This record gives sequence, C-alpha cells and structure tokens, in this order.
Amino acid sequence: MSDIEPYESLSEDWQRALAVVAHPDDLEFGSAAAVARWTAQGKHVVYCLVTSGEAGIDGLAPDETKVLREAEQRASAGVVGVSEVEFLGLPDGILEYGVALRREITAVVRRHRPDIVITNNFRDTWDGADALNQADHIATGRATLDAVRDAGNRWIFPEQGLEPWNKVRQVWAAGSPNGRHAVDITGTFDRGLESLEAHEAYLRGLGEGAFDPEEFLEGIGRGAGTRLGTRYAAPFEVFTINLF
Repeated sequence: MSDIEPYESLSEDWQRALAVVAHPDDLEFGSAAAVARWTAQGKHVVYCLVTSGEAGIDGLAPDETKVLREAEQRASAGVVGVSEVEFLGLPDGILEYGVALRREITAVVRRHRPDIVITNNFRDTWDGADALNQADHIATGRATLDAVRDAGNRWIFPEQGLEPWNKVRQVWAAGSPNGRHAVDITGTFDRGLESLEAHEAYLRGLGEGAFDPEEFLEGIGRGAGTRLGTRYAAPFEVFTINLF
C-alpha cells in the first residue's frame, strides 16, 4: 500500500485570479496548463511579472533580453487565454524581500481585486531536500503572501490612493514541496506545453539538448496526477488568508 498522501482538489468556485511571479517562464514551468483550464471555464486571470527576466540569457545583453522575454511572455500567456500581462520592471536576479517589494505587489492586488492569488514556490527547495530554489522566487512568493494581507489594510501604503482589497480567499504557491492540493490538467496539458515552448529564445539559451520541455512537464504532471487520481495534474501549496 502506498504511503504517498493523495492530493486534494483545488476549489474552482471563483472568478478572478492574479498570478504574481518573479520571471517570464515561471508560470509555464508547471502552472500554465492549469491557467488554460480556468480561462476555458470563463475565469479571468491576470499575469504580473515582477522582473522582465533580463538577466536570464547568458549570451544576450539585458536590454535586448528584456524586450525579447516580455514579447515571449505575452505570446505565451495568449496561448492559455490570458490577455493582461503586467511587468513591474524590478531588477532580475537581485530581488529582495521587504517593504519595497510588498508595496509594489500590494498595488497590483488592489488594482486587480482578485479572488485567488497565484505565486511561485517560495520554499528553500523544490523537493523538500536539496534541489535549491532561486532567490528571486523566494523573495517574490514571500512578498506576495504578505502583500495580499497588506492590500486589505487601508492604513498600509495609503499613499497609493487605491481602495483596500480584503477579499482574496487564498494564495496558491505553484510547485511547492509542501503542496497538498492539485488541479487536473489532463485536458489542457498540450496548451501548457505550447505555452512553455513559446519561450523559444530562453529555452534556446539553456543550450542545445539541455532541456526537453515535454519531458519536463510530463514528469511533473504525471507525478502530481498519480496523487490526484488523474493522468496529469498541477500541484499547489494553499494558504488561506487571515488578515489579522
């Protein structure tokens, strides 16, 4: 008998989601197929990229990379039914958790007024052991979790001139090793793969033969699917929001 804990299904009784991640391609490494499922249900999803990923291609200068990666992210989002893509323009590779980052993300939450906020894994590792996470992911995820609470308190960052928003139900961290929930992406797996493949220049920059997008996504999707009882699934760690 297996001792692997089954996943619980994510709630889908919501209408608006905001995804806040550090870099172009972060959502495509596992979550884009879930977004495709939700937009097909008529839900509205907005992407917010904290950086433009300008430090992400070794052989290309940051100014050129920025333009290229923003264009690839918009095309990638379009594949899964997302038309609103916002870039905050903070520096790639050197994000710091703190008040400044919380302030930026709080404004985004207040503007878009989502029911659900999605972010990237912000645990120290990807596997709960020794596969280290990246510093920008950790800073962004932690700041997003705090910014959701900040957004609901009118006395935090009042200089923004934005109405508080305290109706975010949950924050979902994609790919967390502490995840206990998942969503079935069997029907939208191919769109998720196409969305990742839209990051053509970034993937090419990884080196010839260094990375197979389909193999990578299948590995994640099948493992999570086994725990959810489906062919493919996308896993998330769920945080229910308590404002005080």
